[in-house]
Amino acid sequence: MNAPSTGITRRHALAATGAAALTSGLGVRPASAQMATIRQGYQTNIWGMPTYYLLKSGALEKRGVKFEEFAVASGNLTMQQMVARQVDMGTYAAQSFIIGHDKGGLVAIAQIEYVGKTAQIVARKDLNITKVEELRGRKVANQTGSSIGNVFVDIIAPKAGLKKGDFQEVRMDVNNMAAALAAKTVDAFVGVEPYNEIAVAEGFGVSLMDFSSIDKMPVFMAATPDFVQKNPDTVVAYLEAWQEVASDFKNNPGKVSDLIYSYFSSKGFTMSRETLAKALARVEVSPGFPAGLEPDLRRDAEVLLREKKIEAIPDWKKALRPDLWAKAVDLTASHRPR
Repeated sequence: MNAPSTGITRRHALAATGAAALTSGLGVRPASAQMATIRQGYQTNIWGMPTYYLLKSGALEKRGVKFEEFAVASGNLTMQQMVARQVDMGTYAAQSFIIGHDKGGLVAIAQIEYVGKTAQIVARKDLNITKVEELRGRKVANQTGSSIGNVFVDIIAPKAGLKKGDFQEVRMDVNNMAAALAAKTVDAFVGVEPYNEIAVAEGFGVSLMDFSSIDKMPVFMAATPDFVQKNPDTVVAYLEAWQEVASDFKNNPGKVSDLIYSYFSSKGFTMSRETLAKALARVEVSPGFPAGLEPDLRRDAEVLLREKKIEAIPDWKKALRPDLWAKAVDLTASHRPR
């Protein structure tokens, strides 16, 4: 199994000409104004695959929205790019979003998915480890600074009686963890799908736990406040496209799975379609902006504040922009054939 490069990849995908012709009869409004080009960041693990599918689905082109891709190993890297204003939009879990808002004023424009079941602690099968507390003295690969990395170090490890120094944290991006476990250079890793399932399916790893009992881990689509302020029409059209993609995940899972399987195959991963299906089944894709987000976000923010990873609890009225999703829903409804 070969891990893909973790370097940033970039390609230009321009909207197809004649958008009105493409959308005729489909209930999708053609772009009436010039849309801004979105610099879209996404992670190359399973968390980023809904966004990858969006980019390849044609839903943005139908609405005259142009984009550039910025693929990285983990969402916290996208967050850092956005704080530096190198990328306009990107997905990551609550912890990275809160840090990004603290450091760069980033705002959430939608919740894309829940991924708590995809985040797992996987140990070498030959070590016969069955509990997190048995990682004492072991080498544990962790993507330091990522959302799952923060949850493991700040919450899960302490609950298991492990403090900093009780295990050797090996800094590593999630794409390389399964290969490191197979090579026995680490004893366990804090990883995400499909790498967890690959390790289990190939017989060298065993999952100790997933994160869902600790944190459902909502993944947000965040944007820079600059982009939102300058390009509100583009943001709303973009969110309309997400509604179309949500329908594909719900009603055409085979099409979604085929595209995502081809992505990982192109990056050198050898896994069965059954392995990918199991990994995808752990992702709950449901784009929207559910009510009642603040209590859980505040809990996460309090942990980050305690660990001195942020300066203050966010002002949620500034950090969360449900109004943009509401506008997209209203516009989609108004364009449906009657």
